[in-house]
Amino acid sequence: MIDRYSRPEMARIWTLQNKFEVWREIEVLACEAQAQLGDCGITLEDAVLIRERADFSLERIAELESTLRHDVIAFLTNLAENIGEPSKWVHYGMTSSDLGDTALAYNVVQAIDILLADVTKLQEICTRRAFETRDMLCVGRTHGVHAEPMTFGMKFAKWAHAMDRAKKRLLDAREVIAVGAISGAVGSYSSIDPFVEEYVCEKLGLKPDPLSTQILARDRHAEVLSVLATIAATAEDIATEIRALQKTEILEAEEPFASGQKGSSAMPHKRNPIISERICGLARVVKANAQVGFDNVALWHERDISHSSAERVVLADSTLALNYLLGKLAWVLDGLVLYPERMKANLEATRGLIYSSHILLALIDTGMMTREEAYGVVQGAAMQVWEDVQSARTGPNLMELLAADDTCPLGAEQLENICRPENFLTRTDIIFKRLKAL
Repeated sequence: MIDRYSRPEMARIWTLQNKFEVWREIEVLACEAQAQLGDCGITLEDAVLIRERADFSLERIAELESTLRHDVIAFLTNLAENIGEPSKWVHYGMTSSDLGDTALAYNVVQAIDILLADVTKLQEICTRRAFETRDMLCVGRTHGVHAEPMTFGMKFAKWAHAMDRAKKRLLDAREVIAVGAISGAVGSYSSIDPFVEEYVCEKLGLKPDPLSTQILARDRHAEVLSVLATIAATAEDIATEIRALQKTEILEAEEPFASGQKGSSAMPHKRNPIISERICGLARVVKANAQVGFDNVALWHERDISHSSAERVVLADSTLALNYLLGKLAWVLDGLVLYPERMKANLEATRGLIYSSHILLALIDTGMMTREEAYGVVQGAAMQVWEDVQSARTGPNLMELLAADDTCPLGAEQLENICRPENFLTRTDIIFKRLKAL
């Protein structure tokens, strides 16, 4: 497991202590259900005694398992040592996967509930910062190249919507995995009444699987892992944008840099986006783990255990890593340092090229040129400006070149009015109305 990146609440879910606590609860609940049924010899008094006495020791289970080579039998043996005579009713009619799969589903639900809180917090941070920066002008980039003016608030709004989708995906995944199975050796209920399954699942907040073949079908777990991978990829997308914006040549945004923090062992001037880089790195782990989930779907006949060892790693690691990186992302976005003056300088860096689309439309609107003719006029001037910019030469901006071009019917004053960044943002209110409606 990714111990270094564990947060306590999530880490506890995947401890042996919690695993066996859930196992114990399932076994006790099954005994209570059997007692209510009255199909076997267990009495309600027996069920009460089993609940009172059911206890385990991690050390004793490990000692037993070293000989038995079977974790469930080691656990049941330890319970029996503490329960005494009524222990004969524990695990009655059940098989190992009835216990293990139901408990694992319950653990995954516990983990998803924590992740839901994480993405909800991120959505709240992004929404708040979107409205704080809704009018903060910056340049939009496509293919990494300056395109048109936009606002930084649009970036935060995009991320807020992404977290809203993440929340919905997690809720769907929670429903898919929130099932239990206590149906016996091949899922036919040959030795156990379906009431036991219904009783246990209801008490755990799960639903009975409609048809388990001793195990829960692993497409459920694959879906969970794919959702975790998708959310990790979204976090990576956000972190990658922050890393790009923190480049020295751009420097429009920067991760928080604490007092006393050091950026490089060799270069004292460095302030590096280390948390965003860490988020990107851990996202790769979560994405890779999703493939294990897909590989676990195909099993022999009614079951084998080729899935078991692998999913013990990937379900824990993916939820631990995602919980950690979402927490770090929340810290970065909440404290993200923005540089509006640098954004303004970047807007002006290409000498008006970012206004080319509006100039093109204005030329078409004159009715004096076809689109192709207008495009040629604007592009011809733009390429001259582009060469000056990339060569760091002084020269006229796009509007000045076009004003001096006899083939351009727009005058200097008209071009100046067209080439204002605010003109590109007259309809952005709809974006923030949609955000407010989330």
